Amino acid sequence: MKEKNLVNRAIPFSVSMSVYKNDHPDHFLLALKSLVNQTVTPNEIIVVVDGPIPAKTNNILIDFKKSYSIVKIIRLRENMGHGFARSKGLIESTHEYVALMDSDDICVNNRFELQINFLKNNSDISVLGGVIEEFAKETDVDLAKRKLPETDVELKKYMKYRCPLNQVTVMFKKADVIQSGGYKDWFCNEDYYLWVRMALNDYKFHNLQETLVKVRTGKTFYKRRGSFKYFKSEARLQKFMLSKDIISLPEFLINVSLRFIVQVIFTEGMRKIFFQTFTRTK
Repeated sequence: MKEKNLVNRAIPFSVSMSVYKNDHPDHFLLALKSLVNQTVTPNEIIVVVDGPIPAKTNNILIDFKKSYSIVKIIRLRENMGHGFARSKGLIESTHEYVALMDSDDICVNNRFELQINFLKNNSDISVLGGVIEEFAKETDVDLAKRKLPETDVELKKYMKYRCPLNQVTVMFKKADVIQSGGYKDWFCNEDYYLWVRMALNDYKFHNLQETLVKVRTGKTFYKRRGSFKYFKSEARLQKFMLSKDIISLPEFLINVSLRFIVQVIFTEGMRKIFFQTFTRTK
């Protein structure tokens, strides 16, 4: 596999992703390929290896780095979790803008072109996201979209009730994220916690109304969105927003009650119906 000639771009940017032992090697390879098969390619790809990984996954990564010198590998001796890996990838990124990616998702081939073109003309935006399309097996069947509000004003209203950005689609200004404290450990909600802190610092958000990433859901997707531990994490975040006057006491009570019902009381099947009915579109 020969290294591609990189496309000239107005804004240099990094891509940060992590991989760990339970990630499927074939899915990881597809994710990596989607980063370089772009109309505008990254200046660097940071891959944080979150603890020991299987030989097949490791060989894929080594071979990919041999083919693409823009790949930079950061190895952690033990599994530290998503929040820590995101933080490490952010620190190691060398460019002003950083795009996030997960190890089993697939970028559409003009994702970075769309984001770079927008940011080039909207330098006041600190975080730029977009639409995700979910799939279970193949990228062209059984798709459901998660489309979020577009403008900064709309997103900060939406933030009172739900996470305003699809994390795997975002490209942000590294300095603004660091100024807000960067990624901190917050079980399954490190991204939501970061956006809240950035909003408190008056940084601006925007969501493109186009699909940027195709997200692999898997059989356990809705199961992972339910448990008392997951609920406690979200309830703590709601309490933090209440303490910062982002939400009112009635909003806090409504938000926590709804999350308790969906994440603790609902069965997996009921949770799936709820998410697909109220948070997804075809």
